[in-house]
Amino acid sequence: MGITSLIATSNGDKIANPKHFKKHRKRLKKAQKNLSRKQKGSKNREKARIKVAKIHLKISDNRIFFLHKLTTQLVRENQTIAVESLAVKNLVKNPKLAWAISDSGWSELIRQLDYKCRWYGRKLVAIDRWFPSSKRCSHCGQIVDKMPLNIREWICPSCGCNHDRDVNASKNILAAGLAVSVWGASVRPEQSKSVKASAMKQKLKS
Repeated sequence: MGITSLIATSNGDKIANPKHFKKHRKRLKKAQKNLSRKQKGSKNREKARIKVAKIHLKISDNRIFFLHKLTTQLVRENQTIAVESLAVKNLVKNPKLAWAISDSGWSELIRQLDYKCRWYGRKLVAIDRWFPSSKRCSHCGQIVDKMPLNIREWICPSCGCNHDRDVNASKNILAAGLAVSVWGASVRPEQSKSVKASAMKQKLKS
């Protein structure tokens, strides 16, 4: 999940972020300014308040409608969906990204995927937020030390593979998700054995 591209999939597709709030921001700002000028308790203030509320509702409805179309398509076309777990509440504390993150609707996206996967009998796997999906080469598995947010493309120092940051991350998230789904591994496969392997060890000990 991202800001410029709302999502990037493991097959290389990127879904642009409609940025519903940004589209209506000037109109909303004007309506809020008009509201602040009205006398408290007056009929004109109530009319102005309703106008502001309608703009907020339009933004919310457009965002939810778009996410419904997107999540329904994703769930219908895939048996297993792997997503990254993001601490949205912590991320919006960043003043530079707060508006953009809130406008993206990441939490609503995951919420819809969750219940729709249960409706359609699909599997949704959430990968640990600390999983190095962006820093890991999806081709050879090499993990680089640092990957600043401004780096959108990079070349693996080990195998020389050229990566789009988001698409590479989505490939790694899918691989980790399938490991969880098929083998029962933890959401950070490189740090633990699969459930089957653990069970085998317990059996040998007994």
